[in-house]
This record gives sequence, structure tokens and C-alpha cells, in this order.
Amino acid sequence: MRPMAIVGPTATGKSALAISLAEELGGEVINADAMQLYRGMDIGTAKVTAEERRGVPHHLLDVLDVTETASVAAYQRAARATVERLMAAERVPILVGGSGLYVRAVLDELDFPGTDPAIRASLEGELAEHGPQELHKRLTKLDPTAAAAILPSNGRRVVRALEVIELTGRPFSATMPRPGPARYDTVQIGLDLDTEELDRRVDLRVTRMFEQGLVDEVKTLEEQGLRIGRTASRALGYQQVLDEIDADHDMAAAAAATAQATRRFVRRQRSWFRRDRRIRWLDASRTDLMAAALA
Repeated sequence: MRPMAIVGPTATGKSALAISLAEELGGEVINADAMQLYRGMDIGTAKVTAEERRGVPHHLLDVLDVTETASVAAYQRAARATVERLMAAERVPILVGGSGLYVRAVLDELDFPGTDPAIRASLEGELAEHGPQELHKRLTKLDPTAAAAILPSNGRRVVRALEVIELTGRPFSATMPRPGPARYDTVQIGLDLDTEELDRRVDLRVTRMFEQGLVDEVKTLEEQGLRIGRTASRALGYQQVLDEIDADHDMAAAAAATAQATRRFVRRQRSWFRRDRRIRWLDASRTDLMAAALA
């Protein structure tokens, strides 16, 4: 019983293909989108509805409150346990999502260093006082490889890198994921589109999200503590709506900013997954996509 993984950039139709494959092969879907772990974050993450799942069991959706911080190590434990339980039951596990690190954490033998609350608190204090760029300069001196892979504006990841260096005495880059060795004999399928078509799909998806009520969803989650959620509050769409709630309430501007940020994210996703030569790539627009995936 070989697991499958359907990966690639946002808006390529990964979920639809995974559900069709599950129906055909006797499988179940395991979510590998970090933001779909959160309860209530439905419209902005394009989470499949109960009707769209067509009776196919889905795992690791809606398992966190928006105030909780998503942890790749915790996800790794839960997802691997699900994969192995499904394989024992002779069901095909189908991992689907665009969060590259989460996919790698399940499929490859990756270890994640622990955390130290005192070190983390100290670094977060420095982040609040001096900003991410200053901490990124320190990371550049300590671990240039890690610094080159982490955006200077990504304070959360810079803090984590510095924490691991202080905690382990080793470069953070030594723990950064890279393909292999594999934990499972997984069939990995990547979906992609040409850039122009992918940008068009992203723009259409964002327009529909705002039409379907993303702003109201954000306001509801705000009452549940969205703003204090370190991970959830930074999700694409949610962060932009929160910014406009605090500013001019110009939701057209929030939609434009969401589309722009999503297009940038898509390019990072593509770059991440393309480094893994084990993935077999398919054009998501082909009319025989299901047959090609089965082949």
C-alpha cells in the first residue's frame, strides 16, 4: 500500500484531484495545508466543503483554534500516525496541500529541534523592540545559509532559526529540510500551470473569496481571538482584511493586496517543490488529468 502526495502551488486543483483519486483507489485524504488546520478558516483557505468531499474521509482539517500556534513537529506526529493507520487498514493515504515543509515533514526523515520558552521569549522581545531586519543581520553572521533562505521580514522564522542555533549549538541550516531519505515509498504528483494562467486563477479565487464573505469570516474569527494567533493571523487574506479593518476599511484594497501576496506565495511554492526531483509533474489544465495521475 503506497501513500500518495498531491502537491504544487495554490489554485491548481490539488484537492479536487485528490478526492477523485481517493474515490478510484479506495483512499482517504490527509490535509497538508497549514492554514486548513484551523477551525473557521474556511473561505480564505479554500477549504473543501462537506459536499465537495463526496463522502471521502478527510483528516487533519479543523483541528486547531485560531489562537493556537501551528507546529510542524506536532503535525508530523499526527500525520504520520494517520498515514500508518490507513496503510494498516489497506486504505491509500493521499496527502494533499501546498505547505512544502509540512509535506516533507511527513514523507522524509526530518527531525525538528525542540523549543526553549526562555530563549524564545528573549528573542521575541528583541524582535518587538528592534524589528526582524536587525535579528536577520545577526542570523546572517551566525548562519549565512539559513539567512539566505529566510526573508528578512519573516520575524517568526528568524526567531526560530536563532532559537535553534542557541539551543543546539549547530547552524539552523543543518536542520532545514531537503529531499530524502524517504520514510515511505510515496507516489508524488505535482500540479502546475503556466504563470499567466496561474495568476488568472489566483485573481479569480481571491475575488470569489471576498464575494463569498471572507470579511465576515475574519470578523467572526477576530471575536474568537484571531489577532492573538501567531500563525492564523498571518494567513493570506486574513492578515490583509485585518489590516484594512485597522485602517481605511477599503476591502477592495484588501482584495488586491491578498491577490498580490498570493501570487508571490505561489512563486515560492513552485520554487520549493521544483527542488524535489521525486515529484512527477502534470499540467493541471490537461483534460485527461485523472487518467494521467492514475498512470
